[in-house]
Amino acid sequence: MTYPDATSPEAPAELRRRYRVERERRVRPDGTRQYLAADAEFGYYADDPYAVASGAREPLRDDVDVAVVGGGFGGILAGARLRQQGVRRVRIVEKGGDFGGTWYWNRYPGIHCDIESHVYLPMLDETGYVPEWKYAPGEEIRRHAVRIAEKFDLGADALFSTSVTCLTWDDNARNWLVTTDRGDEFRATYVITATGTLTELKLPGIPGIENFQGHTFHTSRWDYGYTGGTPDGGLTGLADKRVGVVGTGATGVQVIPKLAEDAGHVYVFQRTPSTVDVRANRRTTARDVGADHDGWARERRDNFLRIVSGETVEHDLVADRWTETAGLLEKLLPSFRRPADRQAYEAAYEVADARKMNEVRARVERIVADADTAEKLKPWYRYACKRPTFSDTYLQAFNRDNVTLVDTADTHGIERMTEHGVVVGDTEYALDCLVFATGFSVGVSGVHSGKLPVRGRDGVHLLDALKRRGPRSLHGLTSNGFPNLIQLGASQSASSVNFTHVLDEHAVHAAALVAAAEARGAVIEPSREAEDAWLAVLAEGAPDHEWFHAECTPGYYNGEGRGRPNAPIAYPHGAAAFHELLRRWRETSMSDVLHTERPC
Repeated sequence: MTYPDATSPEAPAELRRRYRVERERRVRPDGTRQYLAADAEFGYYADDPYAVASGAREPLRDDVDVAVVGGGFGGILAGARLRQQGVRRVRIVEKGGDFGGTWYWNRYPGIHCDIESHVYLPMLDETGYVPEWKYAPGEEIRRHAVRIAEKFDLGADALFSTSVTCLTWDDNARNWLVTTDRGDEFRATYVITATGTLTELKLPGIPGIENFQGHTFHTSRWDYGYTGGTPDGGLTGLADKRVGVVGTGATGVQVIPKLAEDAGHVYVFQRTPSTVDVRANRRTTARDVGADHDGWARERRDNFLRIVSGETVEHDLVADRWTETAGLLEKLLPSFRRPADRQAYEAAYEVADARKMNEVRARVERIVADADTAEKLKPWYRYACKRPTFSDTYLQAFNRDNVTLVDTADTHGIERMTEHGVVVGDTEYALDCLVFATGFSVGVSGVHSGKLPVRGRDGVHLLDALKRRGPRSLHGLTSNGFPNLIQLGASQSASSVNFTHVLDEHAVHAAALVAAAEARGAVIEPSREAEDAWLAVLAEGAPDHEWFHAECTPGYYNGEGRGRPNAPIAYPHGAAAFHELLRRWRETSMSDVLHTERPC
């Protein structure tokens, strides 16, 4: 196929028309309600298949300096940075059976990180570790999480296979009462929540899902007892099985080639194709990445962040598809650069976007042998509408005789399930197993999910306060009315495609706040005026991207086609600038949030 010249006057309008048509084929009136939560009758989908049974334990009734909710990279980094500040009594509470967070839960075949491991894995300088691959497999990442935890002795007081059920501030004692689902009731002077943004798995709300008599599981709880094999493959249990996969995002792109290698037949049920760019993964040496001097990893990580934040650098140390397409990421991230001539910028952006998407579509056409299948695999939307994916095996899998692509765009997904399989259009596809690669509910975790009640001063519930007055914070980390509570995450701060870098900067900030409060015998709590001032900073550069996401194909970035909330949610000048702002604030203004008396 010949694609329109991206620079021709007709190209933008022509592409916009095609994008609108393709979008309307996929938008559903039920929006995010098309998914089911893994609770109630479907709660077994969230069970932990990896935890080693440790038996019952006595509930704890003690005191710690800091309770950290979550044992993924956010919680581990918070614990490590607290240790560096001299804080000893740190307790991490994690619902999984060990450290790792998303890398504990996600162990599906083919799992790798899509950010270069030498910038994604935190604390490489501190641990002396050099990743073995440019894009690390999941097990290497999980082991590194454990490596950090072991180096800073975070396992000594940790509680695994345990969920925090409530956080209650005691104004007289000036500490938090922490309760858990295993009967623990302990007190913590400070609480840091690091519950992540993609933790609550979701299932497709397909009519009749409960009737299917075959085997089902979610990719974040991979059933190796059924499939056999390991994350490296060898799924011998599927040799004679008809396996369906729902979901063709980042997870599906990694899982499907591995299933294709071993299953009797694979049916890929696709609503919207992903952009699939070159991966070019390879083994690396210390020399390859300049790991020959102290601070090498921080230099590389900062270099990557500056590029994907829209800043100019002398040398691109990572040089991959993320840094190559950094100029297209503005619409993906809630904070980025702000060009003076917006109209000229948008026109140039549209040309660059069309060129990139033409390149992606041409790659599909070049690799996939069957013309009809190739056409269905071409993504017709703008580059930043969905998180880009990278693979050198996914498109190639559709050239195999045992792989069938089932396009469900016109039926808005699988229509229904029967005892024996799934129905799309007039066809029933008989299956032995159906794998849900349907991801997670965005931003619905921890204190924002309603599953973890937080009661601050005067018994005010955090979720009620959010509903009544909207998000209010200083730097997205602390809030008035919730003393000594620090929330790690992207809301009202700044984000990046390399989220572990953001979490580490938050962890450094949180540890510095705790250390300063301990030294002064103070409570950490911003005033309402400080919150107002921060909200004003966010509002000054509120991005004009609502139109962009409203026109995107449905997905988790735009609430399944409903567009983004038209409200300032992030620092407007990018993550690199935000991290520098935090460093300056710690040097000059940290005392503003430290109080011996109740703030206004």
